[in-house]
Formats: sequence, structure tokens, C-alpha cells
Amino acid sequence: MCLRKRSGYRPPDLINAKIYTGPIPTERGGELAMGRGRSETSALSGIGGRRDMTTTQNSQRPNACCFCWCCCCSCSWNEEERRRRRRKKQIAQDNNKMETIPNSEPCTKASVEEMRLWSQSFDKLMRNPAGRNVFREFLRTEYSEENMLFWLACEDLKQEINKSAVEEKARSIYEDYISILSPKEVSLDARVREVINRKMQEPTPHTFEDAQLQIYTLMHRDSYPRFISSGIYKSLVHGGSHSSSEF
Repeated sequence: MCLRKRSGYRPPDLINAKIYTGPIPTERGGELAMGRGRSETSALSGIGGRRDMTTTQNSQRPNACCFCWCCCCSCSWNEEERRRRRRKKQIAQDNNKMETIPNSEPCTKASVEEMRLWSQSFDKLMRNPAGRNVFREFLRTEYSEENMLFWLACEDLKQEINKSAVEEKARSIYEDYISILSPKEVSLDARVREVINRKMQEPTPHTFEDAQLQIYTLMHRDSYPRFISSGIYKSLVHGGSHSSSEF
């Protein structure tokens, strides 16, 4: 005979057992609350630990996008930076050259009366070789000497009659003063540039006529008033010690 039957032991009826829904005793409730708190704390600490480990692993692991950036962007950025440095160096070299270029127009010393006529109109100043040289010296102080150089180059092109020489000079003028890659590029609007590009297919002595007029107008309206009130001009008129190199 089974010992359980002998001692009167009866197994619990798990199927028909009733669930107790009454109040939990104070001591038992505290233990359950503490246990639940420890479980939640452990769970949170486990999640935090996993996040810290993930963050550490991510910080140690190389970024996949970083490799792509290095391959796709770094090379192009370095190339652009090298190009910018070369352009900056070229500009500095050209500026140094422009500072040492002597005034190419031979002229005699202007009298005080002629100098005073320069303040009456811009045309009188530009028609006088000595006036152009002094004005060019002033433009150099304003870092806009390329305007006068371009205007003079256009005047020289107009005097050329040989076709091959015209093409060569026109190409040189375009590369020096019209191209956006040139450090001596002059300021022209889009319409004039379009006209020049069209005329450059068959250059003539008047290829840059519109551009020359625009630069002439720019010097007249922008630089000429400042030149008349500058110390360079006033010292010449009042017999100051300052004079340009060709005087």
C-alpha cells in the first residue's frame, strides 16, 4: 500500500484550485515589492550595461560611413584644396609681377595745367598718356589695375591688322582678362561674356569692343571720382614730392 494513502496524504487538486485574490499581508507585500524592485533594477542595469557596451563597441569599431567618406569625398576635397592653394599662389605671384611691371606707355612729363584738366573729365585723363600712367598707378593701390591693363590691351588689338596676330592677341586677352580662371579677370556681365564667346570663334580687332566700353564706364563711375580726391592726384597738382616712375 502507498505510504501517502496510509498517512492520509492527499495531493492538491491543481485543476479545481481557487486563486487567492485577497489582501497580501504587510510582511509578505514588502518582500514582494523588494524583490520586484531588485528585478527591475537588474533589468535596467542590464539594459544600461548592454547600451554602454554597444556604445563602446561602436566607438571602437570604425564607422562604415567614414570609410565611404574617405573614399568618395576626401580625395575630391584634397584636390579642391590643392587647386585653391595653387590659385592663391598664382594670384600672389601675379600681384607681385604687377607691382614690378613698369608703366609701358612712354610719355613726357605732364604740366600742372594738363594735370588740372584731368579733373574736368575722364576722357581728358584717358586721352593723355601721362594721365593714364598716373591713373594706373592709383588703380594699383586699389587692386584694380587689371581694368586699365585690359583697356590698353584692347586698344593695342584695335591697331593690329595681321589676322594671325589678331587671333593670337585676342586669345591672350581672353585668357588674361576674360577667363574665370584668371586672377586678373575683369568684371563683366553675362550678356557681354556671351557676345565675346561668340566672337571668339572668329576673332577680329573689335572682338572685345563691348567689354572695353563696359570696363571704361566702370572706371569712369567707380574709380575716377576717388582718383580725383586721392592724395596721388592732389600731390601732383600741388607740386608735391610724389610722382610716378615715368616722370
